[in-house]
Amino acid sequence: MSAGAPAAVLPVRLSARYAPLVPALAIVLLLCVPAASLGHRDVAAAGKVTPADAASAVLVVWCVARLLRRRARPLDRRAALVLGAPAVGFAVATIASADPAASLPGFVRHLQIFVLVPAALMLTLRSARDFRVVAGAVVLLALVQGAIGVHQYLTGTGASYKGQFVRAVGTFGPLDIMGMSTVIGYGLTAALAIGLAPRTGAPRWLRPAALGSAAALVAPLAVSFSRGAWIATAAAVGVVLLLAGARLAVGTLAVLVAAAVVLVGGAGVGSGMLGQRVGSITAVSEAPDRSVTDRYALWAAAAEMWREAPVTGVGLKGFPAHRDGHASLGLSSGSDISGAGLAFQREPLLSPHNMYLLVLGEQGLIGSMALVGSWAALLVCAVRRLRTARGGGRAVDCGMVAVGLMVYQSVDFLSSDIGGPSTVLSAVLYGLVAWWALVAPAAGAGRAGDD
Repeated sequence: MSAGAPAAVLPVRLSARYAPLVPALAIVLLLCVPAASLGHRDVAAAGKVTPADAASAVLVVWCVARLLRRRARPLDRRAALVLGAPAVGFAVATIASADPAASLPGFVRHLQIFVLVPAALMLTLRSARDFRVVAGAVVLLALVQGAIGVHQYLTGTGASYKGQFVRAVGTFGPLDIMGMSTVIGYGLTAALAIGLAPRTGAPRWLRPAALGSAAALVAPLAVSFSRGAWIATAAAVGVVLLLAGARLAVGTLAVLVAAAVVLVGGAGVGSGMLGQRVGSITAVSEAPDRSVTDRYALWAAAAEMWREAPVTGVGLKGFPAHRDGHASLGLSSGSDISGAGLAFQREPLLSPHNMYLLVLGEQGLIGSMALVGSWAALLVCAVRRLRTARGGGRAVDCGMVAVGLMVYQSVDFLSSDIGGPSTVLSAVLYGLVAWWALVAPAAGAGRAGDD
């Protein structure tokens, strides 16, 4: 073999090594495509498929093809139960719906986000290295969206907020108002976990790069003016800091606070508006603003739907059709949307902005127990797996990322639900968590280790 042969073989080996991850990475990175080209917040309802959705379909097909070629058993009993139980709830809610045909798109969308894509990603990841590559792509997406968001705030080209075009929305636009803040929350949590996790043999640049990325994401998170994302990020960061240890947690928390003071206070990044927004969090029961009043009314409507059909709910995608029959007269007709390249319009309130109440109202006790039970099982298994990994010192960073992301999503769903182009990233999150939580430690250190 000639002297140049090894150099020629290396790219081939690398391409073969990372080829299975291409569809998963495409899901994440295609979320940089501007939402203006997609045209609607809820692409499932509009009958449109985003590039990221198309990539998720490719990931599922790719995974199925690999399993058929290898004739391998895809899931063990525990994984099949945890990931398959929500599908049963979705099917029951669709069949029991007053209009099963109208619920069918919701069935497909829920199956995509909570079952098919997470299972496909879990089966595609072969090692902790694969996990880190996908998690790194999420951090990169957050940095890109955050840079665009800060530029929108500084140049007054963001979404409208209190009469000014300063709300950072990234490429998602004002129709997916929480898309950028959710991505930033994911990226900040993952970057912080990677930076704080004990890991031998890691490059020297990894820890400062990860912690620097987490600090840099504070500013775009702040100017997203998303109270729900702030609370979810605070909860996830708190959990990651506790997992990292008290001494390291105190030092890192001091750095993040300093970054927030410099970027938000010293640089004047929306300090006045931020103060008002933060104050509104504690004023929701005394002097709530219009958005909070509407949210309470939507929550009450979802609860009334559940009381009407407690076992199976009103059916997937049934909330908009049943909203007016259960909402109070105080509910407004919609929210004002403008800015970030979109002319003023009224966007109808088609969901309760609380995933738990949405599931309860549309899927009843059967669907909510199956779906929320699946999430709880993932979190419990992820925490138990992290405790085991700490003893062996392997892939602890993956465990901290998985637990942090699961905590973030669980808290964020208290003030948000699925809908919009950014939703498919939640499926990637659940896939990462499922890989960490459901790959049995006895399956060998190679799959879960640092190979």
